[in-house]
Amino acid sequence: MYAVAAVFLVAIAATTAFYAWLMRDIVDELLYKQRFDLLAVICAAIMAAFTIRGLATYGQAVVLARIGNNLVARYQRRIFDHLMKLGIDFFNENRSGHLAAQINQNVNGIRDLLGMTLTSIARDGVSLVGLVAVMVIQDPLLSLVILVFGPPLIYAVNYLMRRLRRITRESVEINSRLIGAMQEAVQGIAIVKAFTMEDQLSRRMSALVDSAEERANKIARVSERVSPIAEVLAGFAIAGVIGYAGYMAAYYNQAPGGVVAFITALLLAYDPARRLARVQVGLERSLVNARMIYEILDREPRQGDVPGAVDLVVDAGEIRFDNVSFGYARELPVLTRVGFVAAAGRTTAIVGASGAGKTTLVALLQRFYDLDGGRILIDGQDIATVTKNSLRRSIAYVSQHPYLFEGTIRDNIRYGRADASDAEVEAAARLAQADGFIREQPRGYDTPVGENGATLSGGQRQRISIARAIVRNAPILLLDEATSALDNESEARVQEALATVMRGRTTIVIAHRLSTVIGADHIVVLEQGRVVEQGTHRTLMADANGVYARYHRLQGKPGLDLVDDVVVKAAATGSRT
Repeated sequence: MYAVAAVFLVAIAATTAFYAWLMRDIVDELLYKQRFDLLAVICAAIMAAFTIRGLATYGQAVVLARIGNNLVARYQRRIFDHLMKLGIDFFNENRSGHLAAQINQNVNGIRDLLGMTLTSIARDGVSLVGLVAVMVIQDPLLSLVILVFGPPLIYAVNYLMRRLRRITRESVEINSRLIGAMQEAVQGIAIVKAFTMEDQLSRRMSALVDSAEERANKIARVSERVSPIAEVLAGFAIAGVIGYAGYMAAYYNQAPGGVVAFITALLLAYDPARRLARVQVGLERSLVNARMIYEILDREPRQGDVPGAVDLVVDAGEIRFDNVSFGYARELPVLTRVGFVAAAGRTTAIVGASGAGKTTLVALLQRFYDLDGGRILIDGQDIATVTKNSLRRSIAYVSQHPYLFEGTIRDNIRYGRADASDAEVEAAARLAQADGFIREQPRGYDTPVGENGATLSGGQRQRISIARAIVRNAPILLLDEATSALDNESEARVQEALATVMRGRTTIVIAHRLSTVIGADHIVVLEQGRVVEQGTHRTLMADANGVYARYHRLQGKPGLDLVDDVVVKAAATGSRT
């Protein structure tokens, strides 16, 4: 495809040079010598040249558009694949809206880079070479004089580019923040209206818009300074050539055809030369986009499979946390020497206050982060030595914040296992107590869910999320407050369904409501990142002064039905007295 584009570009350049060359014959042969027998030949040549140029221009535009669109598609796939390999920490450090906007801007910048390279540098460069060749053939000395005006223009452009580079990067950053802020405001529109945040966000958005406008105006001021410099130099060059031509015609009786051809070539060369002078401005901006894209592509995943990693083989499904320590920042530990065993085929519940480290344990089990100390073993296999894909294929996960992707209800359930049949999808929905409301939707299982399930209630989204975990049919099940968004009636039905699904699977349950973990085979109590108690509900309740027993008594009081900081502080205070 690049070769086809090159042929079209050469054809355009050749016809442009041919126009200038033909002027000599038009003036000398047709007008000066009055050889009207050449009139038909010259007219035919002009029509042929314009026809070839028109077809070549069309072909070049179509081919270059296909090349540019293919390039964007390749980079979009490449960036997405790379993002999927990066760890959770990267996405914690970068706002999703800002990241998406930055990628979109910069990928389009790379397409512009290709377009300018092929159209401006290739087409205009080849055209300029052809026209300069015509000028040199007509008058070598005068051509050399014209070239003297090149170095001042090159120096001026390079000076401006150094200033433009910094401004362009700032502009891309601010525009990414602006688009990201707009996206976040739209996604959180219910919160915006509930808390009457419209004026506050409008002021914030206005400040970003003003900054973006200021940078855009600054880029325009700097980049457009090339135009007056190029115009002044071109004016001197063209005026000098015309003065020289008049002098030669007046005092040396030089035939006008060569001079007219030279001037025509010079005038035709002016536009490609001016565009080439300006293209560096666009190139500099596009190169900034390319550099920012490669800052993402060059970022190595902090967490990868170790050399020689093998696939996890789950037999019984025992999970052992062996002195696990972890902190998102090393100086701020979240978990300290946590140790317990989730027995194979049994249910282990983890309770504790918000911030105690419950959800972090679930993240570590899925290797979203690497441990600072200790080990996590599944059937005696250290998860740090197995492949992440095999580990995560063995786990079904239900988050406390269910997320639905663009597509239908059926699609979202099938994300649990891509090869699941329609019958398996519907069976999973029935187990999750979701089949009833799904069939009431306008198109049943093929109903689009909207952005993050906007057309569904919180409880409905949670039940679809549970169905997705069920259809995965994994030996290990993680429930991170999986029924937190359900009303009492729905929760009772889902708990019954989950009891069926959990049977025979190693299950780890995280819940604030202690009523949901009473039937667990083993309960682990976390406090400030440490295991303070563990046992069954019966054994833990037997210690009246224990933390778990105090949680339970406090939750029996009106208004305290969740394990929260108030409950934990009260329990901790009681345990110290």
